[in-house]
Amino acid sequence: MTVPRTMKAFVLTGHGGPEVLQYHADWPTPEPLPDQILVKVGACGLNNTDINTRSGWYSKSVTDATTGDAYGEVGQEDPSWGGAAIAFPRIQGADAVGRVVALGENADPALMGKRVMIDCWLRDWDDPFNKDKTGYFGSECDGGFAEFSVADYRNVHPVESAMSDAELATFSCSYSTAEGTLSRAQVGDGDTVLVTGASGGVGSALIQLAKRRGARVVCLASENKHEEIARLNPEAILPRAPTDLPSALNDAIGRDTVSVVADVVGGDYFASVIDVLERGGRYTCSGAIAGPMVSLDLRTLYLRDLTFAGSTVLPPHIFADLVSYIEQGEVQPMLAATYPLEQLHQAQASFVEKKHTGNIVVLP
Repeated sequence: MTVPRTMKAFVLTGHGGPEVLQYHADWPTPEPLPDQILVKVGACGLNNTDINTRSGWYSKSVTDATTGDAYGEVGQEDPSWGGAAIAFPRIQGADAVGRVVALGENADPALMGKRVMIDCWLRDWDDPFNKDKTGYFGSECDGGFAEFSVADYRNVHPVESAMSDAELATFSCSYSTAEGTLSRAQVGDGDTVLVTGASGGVGSALIQLAKRRGARVVCLASENKHEEIARLNPEAILPRAPTDLPSALNDAIGRDTVSVVADVVGGDYFASVIDVLERGGRYTCSGAIAGPMVSLDLRTLYLRDLTFAGSTVLPPHIFADLVSYIEQGEVQPMLAATYPLEQLHQAQASFVEKKHTGNIVVLP
């Protein structure tokens, strides 16, 4: 195809509320460097990283829950996922799916014309397992909230699937995050996993991927979302924050403890989920949407031989594994809604309201 010189794009101009995201109809189309390919973006999913980076929530000066609005004080040295400043202007959007339309001179020619998913994690390909040498697509480089985007050819995976671009765009961030979270906790056959925030993108992915590993899954979610979550066939679905969680578990599954808690919520209910971990249980976390500041009785941690794991940067095989699960039909998309790119403000407002189940996607 003939690549136009300009494109539609949403550009982040600083940290703050939605007003710092500005729409442009004539933003320069990027040109691929020697190791890059140019992707015509078909769809790009929304995720918490986009919202949190825009608002500056990652800064340690912020202790509130994620809201999507501007905070009164945001540290300028650590407002991104990696604890460092990012460069503006920046096109966000990590969950990009599209078709390769141009190649840099070093890129694999077999990629030309292929439909691809972009791995969110940027790596030093001379040292790909070094977590200190990573970046995030749409954070340390421009992402997919635009008609075109460039990516290192080693960071894209061709995908053979009957799913639409919008459906495929629900997977990249949420499902790779979930798979990494479960991998860190070594979840497997015989485990019982308690999933918090089960109606969100990562939560719904955790349900499917934990079941794929042979685990029983118990979900916590608002009751108006239970019908949608039931499509994923968890062992049990409980209210978002039962007053007596051990009793609720016992009534649902015949035991009052679990072997693993997979948490994306944090906040005031943190102590309740820790208290239902069995002796030797594992807590694994990849989010804190209800608030990052929690209370922990260290006696619970050491007297019950618990293991805690945080999960952000993923080993390279996780994304390739996820693409294989998609191609083999082992996971299903949870597409909540689509918006045209021009309505990114409305899409983010809907995302922050958390009234949806699954993932919201924009279509350039």
